[in-house]
Amino acid sequence: MFKSGFVTIIGRPNVGKSTLMNSMIGEKISIMSDKPQTTRNKIRTVYTDDEAQIIFMDTPGIHKPKNQLGEFMNTEVESALEEMDVLIMITDEFNKIGPGDEFIIEKIKNIKTKKILIINKIDRFDQEAAMRIAAEFDKYKVFDDIMPISALNNLGVDALVKLIVKYLKPGPMYFPADYITDRPERFVAAEIIREKALMYLQEEVPHGIAVEIEEMKERKNRDLVDIRANILCEKKSHKSIIIGKEGRKIKGIGKSAREDIERLLGSQVNLQLFVKISENWRDNNYLLRSLGYDKK
Repeated sequence: MFKSGFVTIIGRPNVGKSTLMNSMIGEKISIMSDKPQTTRNKIRTVYTDDEAQIIFMDTPGIHKPKNQLGEFMNTEVESALEEMDVLIMITDEFNKIGPGDEFIIEKIKNIKTKKILIINKIDRFDQEAAMRIAAEFDKYKVFDDIMPISALNNLGVDALVKLIVKYLKPGPMYFPADYITDRPERFVAAEIIREKALMYLQEEVPHGIAVEIEEMKERKNRDLVDIRANILCEKKSHKSIIIGKEGRKIKGIGKSAREDIERLLGSQVNLQLFVKISENWRDNNYLLRSLGYDKK
C-alpha cells in the first residue's frame, strides 16, 4: 500500500538541516553553508519511490530575531510545525543541550505526531559520544526514535528514510514522481548564488546580503539561459568586499554559481551578477516581500 506524508525538519542553526534534506532527495535544492541561519525560507522538497512519497520541509534555524527578516524566518518555522505527519529534530555533538534546544523541545513536546531525533555529523565523533548525546535528549521523553547519521557522507540516511516511511499513513501521490521541489527555478537559482556568496565572503557580510533575480530567460532555439541577478548588501564597504580586488571575488561567486545552476537546469547559463547597496533591507517590508520573505 502506497504511503505519503509531510515531514518537517527543525533544529538550531548550522546543525545540517539543509544537508540532510538534500541528501535524502539526492539533489541540492536547499543551500548549505557553515554559517548559521543560511536557510531563510521554508523549502519543500519531494522524495518518491515505489512505496512512498515524502514531502520534506526544511526550515530556518530557530533563533532570537533581530530584524524583520529574522521574524519572517521564525514565522516560517511556526507554519511548518502546523502541517506535518512526522517531525525530525536535528542536532550534533557541537550543540550541547542548552537554552536553544530546550526551547525547541518545549515547543514540540505536546505536538501529537511522531518525532525523530537525528544526531548528525557522526563522522566527526565516536560512538560513545553519540550515545552520550542520545542519553541527554532521551531524558526529556519527547522522541519516538533517536538515530545517528552523517548527512554529508550519506551514512544512515537510507535507514532514516525507511523509518519515516514506517510512520507514514496510506495516502496519495501528491506530486508527480519526478517532482523534487515546489520552489520555482528562479528561487533556486537565487539561493545557489547566495550560497556561493556565503562561501566567498567574510564573516560580517553574509547575513547582510540577499539575491534578486532581475531576469531569467531561455534563448529561442538555443540551449542557453540568460540570468541577470543583483547581490544586495547594506553598506558601501560590503559592496567592495563582495566585488573583491580587481573583481576576483564576484567572478569566483559567479563561476561557482553558474556551474551549479547549469547542473540544475541541464543547460548552459549566461550569468551576470551586479552588486547593489540597499541599506537596512532586512527591515524593509516592501523589499522583503519582493525577495520572497513575506509573512502571510
